[in-house]
Amino acid sequence: MAKLKRLLRPVLMVLGAVTIVAVLGFVEHHADRTPVKELQVTLDPGARGDQGVHFINEDVVRQQVLGHTDGVIGTAVGEVDVVGIERDLRGIGCVASANVYRTMDGTLHVRVKQREPIVRVINADGSGFYIDSEGWTMPLSDAWTARVLVVTGALAEPFSAGGVTDLNALGDTLAAATRSRALYQVARTLHADPLWDVLFEQAVVGEDGGIELIPRVGVQRVRIGDGSHLAQRLAKLKTFYAQGIAQTDWRRYSTIDLRFDDQVVCTKRTTP
Repeated sequence: MAKLKRLLRPVLMVLGAVTIVAVLGFVEHHADRTPVKELQVTLDPGARGDQGVHFINEDVVRQQVLGHTDGVIGTAVGEVDVVGIERDLRGIGCVASANVYRTMDGTLHVRVKQREPIVRVINADGSGFYIDSEGWTMPLSDAWTARVLVVTGALAEPFSAGGVTDLNALGDTLAAATRSRALYQVARTLHADPLWDVLFEQAVVGEDGGIELIPRVGVQRVRIGDGSHLAQRLAKLKTFYAQGIAQTDWRRYSTIDLRFDDQVVCTKRTTP
């Protein structure tokens, strides 16, 4: 009897596995035929939570999905073009990612993450675009304006026509002909430090490519060069603010120059 049990055990295990697969297959087949009864949209608020970005809302996402292949409500969930819906949602300039999936109760779930801009670039001709926290360009929006660093000046960046571009993947020729990658690195460095993120609200690019930061307080401009070695230069500025300018009037200087090694060069204002 014991020998017979040992012989039957593998057979029973195989039969059990086959039964489970058959049941799962039946459930999956039945689920695929369930009509879509509800569309649930979730917008990922991003790192800033409720204070995050608001370029797109649930109604816009819902209309995008419902308009896909003549609507999805009532369609069997197995026939919904999930890949196509995700592709169309990712085609919206402010959308970083989209995840669409279905559950057996007939609910189609759509989760959308918006891009989080950290800098707004305004060209000399008035055209502009955002650069998000991952280094992607994104178009401006009529629905909402992000409160981020604004860069103006001698700029003619070719990324304001709409769509998105990965600045980290630019070819050498295009990267050398534009300043957007450098501006992204500057914005990312400022955004990463709570002090600089609050203090600087604008930057100006000169004809020579030199960048000047404009603080919210005071009247001075902070010269940082082309944006390279910015962390080290800002460390000097933080020391200067703590030990130097704290002893004087913020209005005393017109420029603070961080481009020189181991020193901060200030120019006094000539007018009161």
